[in-house]
Amino acid sequence: MPLARFHPIIAEWFRARFGSPTDVQARSWPAIAPGEDVLIAAPTGSGKTLAAFLSCLDALFKQALAGGLEDRTQVVYVSPLKALSNDIQKNLHQPLTEISERAQAAGLPRPEIRVAVRTGDTPGPARQQMVRRPPHILITTPESLYLLLTAEKSRRMLHDVRTVIVDEIHAVAPNKRGAHLALSLERLDAVAHARPVRIGLSATQ
Repeated sequence: MPLARFHPIIAEWFRARFGSPTDVQARSWPAIAPGEDVLIAAPTGSGKTLAAFLSCLDALFKQALAGGLEDRTQVVYVSPLKALSNDIQKNLHQPLTEISERAQAAGLPRPEIRVAVRTGDTPGPARQQMVRRPPHILITTPESLYLLLTAEKSRRMLHDVRTVIVDEIHAVAPNKRGAHLALSLERLDAVAHARPVRIGLSATQ
């Protein structure tokens, strides 16, 4: 069963919301589990974004239940589109709320998994707040990731990153933004305590 690898609360939430996994999700999760780099190439609407995120949410959820979820950024999601970044934040908020409510109803500690967006439009006070109390999941753009890696204070936020999800790879790979992002990912490898796992999402194969 594809959902057997996840915490029962996560699996129950998924079944209640979606029924059963899509083919892309069922095939992606076993590939993501060993901690190796994965490229998920599938059409829009195939569930590939949740395929990438669910394993991350599961890991954060389990840490929270064990009392070990510290104020450290563990997941970085990179999108070339600022509008998509905002959508992803909204799309994560509801699942996290519902999962938290299910945990509470089951008599478990209610986890607080925080998500934040960092783009060129992010106000200064919000940026400072992220440095003081890093989100567990950081949503950003290639350009903002570069800036985060440049400044010492924000670079410290990225020491504990375990997973990098790069969306819309097909849109950035052939151009200068793709080359720029590749360099930033290499810099992130050097900054992080351990090399983050990379999950790429592409709408073309």
